[in-house]
Amino acid sequence: MQAYPLKFRPILKDRLWGGTKLRDVLKKEIPTDTTGESWEISTVPGDVSVVGNGAYAGKNIQELLEAYGPDFVGTSVHRRFGREFPILIKFIDAKQDLSVQLHPNDELAKERHNSFGKTEMWYVMDADPGAQLIVGFNKDVTKEEYGAALENDGLLNLLHYEQVTEGDTFFINTGKIHAIGAGVLLAEIQQTSDVTYRVFDFNRRDKDGNFRELHTDLALDAIDYKKKNDFKVSFETNANRSNAMVDCPYFKTQFLRLTQDHNLDTATRDSFTILMCVGGSGAVHTAQGRVPLQRGETVLVPACAERIGIETSGATFLEVTI
Repeated sequence: MQAYPLKFRPILKDRLWGGTKLRDVLKKEIPTDTTGESWEISTVPGDVSVVGNGAYAGKNIQELLEAYGPDFVGTSVHRRFGREFPILIKFIDAKQDLSVQLHPNDELAKERHNSFGKTEMWYVMDADPGAQLIVGFNKDVTKEEYGAALENDGLLNLLHYEQVTEGDTFFINTGKIHAIGAGVLLAEIQQTSDVTYRVFDFNRRDKDGNFRELHTDLALDAIDYKKKNDFKVSFETNANRSNAMVDCPYFKTQFLRLTQDHNLDTATRDSFTILMCVGGSGAVHTAQGRVPLQRGETVLVPACAERIGIETSGATFLEVTI
């Protein structure tokens, strides 16, 4: 396999709650003024990412996985996931609040939807003054209390609100009730899954005047009803080295703040490497290719690359592996 940095064509999603920050802040060519998501790397059926640069331009990520397997994703990753790419990479712009929602674990998702569950993390790239997230409950609740609050339009009184600024990072495990708040632009790393249980949508209507579907019954057995302070991620921000952020069974993410050129030794990594540029700009290269990268862009370097070089005078990356 030609182990050069692969840049995929963004898959842009119009959303009821979307805005223009993907264009205004991240310089993406969005199709509408309510574009809420840019799927950077995806193998979700119907939304499979296509390579936009180099020798594999026009091929999709599923084709590369099937053709090159271990060279592309790493021997251990290929052994574990086979023909399925394990993570989904996005940028999300919430001009309005997203619905209050949660995601099922692997077991429920497999049983009900033949899908992975959806564990995810968020890195806040931009936040309007006072912007906040909903993450979990503000107290332990019972299933009965939750049901009564939902029925009486009182769910918001049970939820924990977290004010955010740029750089704040959150780990959202399955079962945790959550919502991205208005004014937040973030990078999201998650398991490959599009299974979401929406439980409250602020009583708003879509462009056709209809309420969006709620998944009240499905959610009841998927929710973690305990108050837990396990969502905020603390990490070091030392320059010119990889700083551990999240290390979970589904992905590992490190914070990489560079003030100068930098090399990553990946010869023994046994995983692909994804670099999401969340600040500044630079260029990423291997022995077989080079690609410029600016804030809001993402590259995937195949596992068979033995070294990744980054040229920059100032940039920040999320470095993602399995």
